[in-house]
Amino acid sequence: MKKLLILLIVVCTFGCKKYVVSFEQPTNMKLDNLKLEVLLDKKKVQEMSLKATNALPGYETAELPVSDEGKHLLQVKVKDTTFSYTINYPEERYILVTAHLKKNGKINIGILKQQYSFRFQR
Repeated sequence: MKKLLILLIVVCTFGCKKYVVSFEQPTNMKLDNLKLEVLLDKKKVQEMSLKATNALPGYETAELPVSDEGKHLLQVKVKDTTFSYTINYPEERYILVTAHLKKNGKINIGILKQQYSFRFQR
């Protein structure tokens, strides 16, 4: 059973084409229950609500499909604002999305993109 699980992980790691997107859960309580709409190539793929915490931030991870050409438009819609980012597979396979509250009260979405998995320290 253990060998089958390892084989499945290896096959999915090297055979499955997907983006791995991690959404950071905020530590700012003003961002609690903030609704995010995630679009890939202008098609809605996920809707989520952020859960603020007083401790270390948590992460919710989603896997998004990749086309043959590997170039996509990732959009994150918050309230009446849409943030757009161009993603290239496999150079930018792992994506970290973070919501920030600016001093003027406006919400900003930032992302980090890299080829290798992020390591979260707890």
